Amino acid sequence: MSIDQIISQGVARALKALYDLDVNPADVNPQATRKEFEGNLTVVVFPWVKAARKSPEKVADEIGQWLLDNESAVQGFNVVKGFLNIVIEPKIWNNILSEILAEPHYGITEPSKDAPLVMVEYSSPNTNKPLHLGHIRNNLLGYSLSRILKACGNRVVKTNIVNDRGIHICKSMLAWQKWGEGATPESTGKKGDHLIGDYYVAFDKHFKTEVADLMAKGMTKEEAEAASPLMKEAREMLVKWEAKDPEVRALWEKMNSWVYAGFDETYRRMGVDFDKIYYESETYLEGKAKVLEGLEKGLMYRKDDGSVWADLTPEGLDHKLLLRADGTSVYMTQDIGTAKLRYEDYPIDKMIYVVGNEQDYHFKVLSILLDRLGFSWGKDLVHFSYGMVELPEGKMKSREGTVVDADDLMDDMVATARAVSAELGKLDGLTDKEIDKISEMVGLGALKYFLLKVDPRKNITFNPKESIDFNGNTGPFIQYTHARICSVLRRAKADGMAVTDYSMVKPDAKESEVIQALTDFPSVVKTAGETYSPALIANYVYNLTKLYNSFYHDCPILKEEDAAKRSLRLAISEMTARVIATGMDLLGIKVPERM
Repeated sequence: MSIDQIISQGVARALKALYDLDVNPADVNPQATRKEFEGNLTVVVFPWVKAARKSPEKVADEIGQWLLDNESAVQGFNVVKGFLNIVIEPKIWNNILSEILAEPHYGITEPSKDAPLVMVEYSSPNTNKPLHLGHIRNNLLGYSLSRILKACGNRVVKTNIVNDRGIHICKSMLAWQKWGEGATPESTGKKGDHLIGDYYVAFDKHFKTEVADLMAKGMTKEEAEAASPLMKEAREMLVKWEAKDPEVRALWEKMNSWVYAGFDETYRRMGVDFDKIYYESETYLEGKAKVLEGLEKGLMYRKDDGSVWADLTPEGLDHKLLLRADGTSVYMTQDIGTAKLRYEDYPIDKMIYVVGNEQDYHFKVLSILLDRLGFSWGKDLVHFSYGMVELPEGKMKSREGTVVDADDLMDDMVATARAVSAELGKLDGLTDKEIDKISEMVGLGALKYFLLKVDPRKNITFNPKESIDFNGNTGPFIQYTHARICSVLRRAKADGMAVTDYSMVKPDAKESEVIQALTDFPSVVKTAGETYSPALIANYVYNLTKLYNSFYHDCPILKEEDAAKRSLRLAISEMTARVIATGMDLLGIKVPERM
C-alpha cells in the first residue's frame, strides 16, 4: 500500500471518529508538501469544515492529532490555515521501499483480456514527401501515449492512416514522369521517400514559373494558377487514377512502394511502430458508401447540384460537405470510411486521433457524424490535439523544400551527441561499437525528450543545441544519471556489497525525499493516461533524477561503512534506476547502462 493510500484511509477513519462523517478514502487526495513547509504530505480539510462546524484550522488540528495518536505512519504534523501538513515516520519509508522493490513491473498495470480496447491513430503521412520534424512530434506523442495507456491497463491498438491518393500525389508522379529520367532509389542512392519528395518540390518550382509567366502576360494570380498547363495535367492524372487507368495505377504503386520502404526505415530508427496500417485509397470508397447510406436514412441531404451535405446547425455548427457534385469524396468522407473499416476489424471502446490543433473543427464534426451513423464510440472519440513545431526562423513549408527532414535531423542529433559526449569525456574507454550505440541512444533520446517534455497542447520552437545538454531538463541529463547509477550498482556487486536488512535504519531527509518520489510513480502514470500527457511522465522522471543527484552528492554509498545504511542507499539507487528506465521507456526513450 502506498503512503498516499495509508494517509487517505487514516484521514477517512479520523473523519468518522471525530465527526461521524462517512468519507470515501479515494476522495482524500494527499499532495506532496510544498518545500517551504515542514512535512511530507498535505491534506486540504476545507471539504469537511461545514459538516464539522469548526474553523479550518481547528479541523486540521483535530485530524492531525487523531492521526498522530492512531496511525503509526504519522510522526508529526503542523497546520497552515486549512492545510494539514503531515510528517511521515521515517522508518515507514523503508517498508515502502522494500515493497516496491519486490514488484517486478512497478508502476505498470498489465491489461486483462476484457480490458477496454483503445485505438490510437498517429503519423498519418502523405506519400509525396518524406517525414519531417512535425511528423516526428506526431509519431512520438502517439507512440508514447499508446505505451502509457497500455501501462494503465488498457488493451491498445496502434494504427496509421496513409494519405496515398489525391492531387498532391499526382504532382510528384507527373514531375517524375517529366524530369525523372527513370530515376530510382537504387540508381540515385536515395531513400525512396526523399526521391519522391524531390519531385514534389520540383513540381512546385515549375508551377510557380508557369504562373509567373502567365501573370507577366496580364493574368491575375488566380487566373494564372487556374490556367497553368502543369496543374491541368496533374488534375487529368488524378481523374485517370480515379478511373483506375492501368498505366497511372502502375506508376502510383511503384512510386508508393519506394516511399513505404523509406518510411519503414525512418520509423525503425525513430523507434515507433504500428499494429495496423490503413490506406486512404482503400477507405475513401467505404466512406462514400457510408455517406450514401446516411443519405437514404435521411441523416444527410443532397443539393440541386448533386453534392451531399450534413446539417450540423442543431449542434451549433454549420453545414458540412461530404460528397462533391461530381461524386468525389472529401477528407471527412475518407475518415468516415476509415472508421467503418476499423470498427469492423476491432471492437473499439475508445478512438484517439493524434492530429495537430489546426484540425480541431474537423474532429468536432467527425465525432457528430460518426455518432449519427451509429458508431458507438463516435460521440466520445478523442482528438489528441497538439501544437505545432516551429524553428527559430519560423514555420516549415513542404512544397518549398524548407522543412526539417526527419532523417537529416536524426543524423544531426546523433552526430552532435557523439561530439558533445566525447568533449565531456563520457565516451572514454568505450569501444567503437559502444560509442555508436550510445551516441544513437543519446542523440535520439535528446530529440524525443525535448519534444515530449512540453505540454502537448503548446507550440514548440525546436532548438537542437538546447536539447543535447548533460545538465538541466534534458534527455541526456536523465540518461547520464541512469548510467551513473548502473555504474554504482556494478561496483557494489563487484565488491560483494549486497542489499541486506535496512529496516532499522532511520532514513534522512534526502533519502526520504527520493523514496517518496518513487512512491509517486504509479499515480503519475495513471494521471498521464487519464489526461493524455506524456509530459507528466517526462517531468516526473526529471524531478526524480534531480532528487537522486542531490541524494548522491550528500549521501556516500560505496564508502558508507555502516552496512545497513549502505544497503538502504543501494536499494534506493536500484529502484531509482528501474523507475527512470521504466518512465523513459514509456516515452520511447532508451537509457544506457554505461556512459
